[in-house]
Amino acid sequence: MMTPAQCRAARGLLGWQQQELATQAEIAVNTIRKLEGGKTSPHKSTLKILKATFEKAGIEFTTEGGIGVKLKDSS
Repeated sequence: MMTPAQCRAARGLLGWQQQELATQAEIAVNTIRKLEGGKTSPHKSTLKILKATFEKAGIEFTTEGGIGVKLKDSS
């Protein structure tokens, strides 16, 4: 659903720190630290919340040429 690398990359594209993502998604920053560090596999519901938060902010999850993220085309 979302890899640790995708989470880090999406934050990077948005210029968000882990705390900003935690605030926007209304989840604990420690959950994000563990996810991005590969130290845990969050519940599917947590991953859905994170993905929805990123998509609302303009991130698109892609599989073309590999798994990745990009900013949605604003045109």
